[in-house]
Amino acid sequence: MNSLNSSRPRVALFEPRIPQNTGTIGRSCLAFELSLDIIKPTGFSFDDKYLRRAGLDYWSSVDVNLFESFEEYKSQFKKSRIIALTKKSETSISTISYKKTDILLFGREDTGLPNHIMSECEIVAGIPMPGGSNNKKSGGVRSLNLSVACGIVCYTACHQLNILST
Repeated sequence: MNSLNSSRPRVALFEPRIPQNTGTIGRSCLAFELSLDIIKPTGFSFDDKYLRRAGLDYWSSVDVNLFESFEEYKSQFKKSRIIALTKKSETSISTISYKKTDILLFGREDTGLPNHIMSECEIVAGIPMPGGSNNKKSGGVRSLNLSVACGIVCYTACHQLNILST
């Protein structure tokens, strides 16, 4: 896999809280051959049965890297561009010219990425949602599930970079 030397984009989760999402994202990372970086603290133990269940028997094959803080993480990847993914952005993920060294950073399920973290990222983007609450006078979807959003962004980046061939 690509571990800490990257020739493919990476997925980073900032303080994930729900083990099932992390397990599902790990499975997606394995499918796209992307590393999964987790920035602590997490809301679960890595022995959690829900994490293992969501990752199925694939979890042991996922290239997972743990980091104690965002500062430690950012210092490890000084040559990479960090793309913050958030529902708070007007910039669409489809307008980005992705690079193989990009980091796709996702926030906590409950609070997203804090402003001070987004301010340290080179790009802040989101997934356009025509049925989102910002586009509707009443109702509308507030956000996508983290693992769904991650899958959409990973596919978009890998497709544009032409690294989906088997």
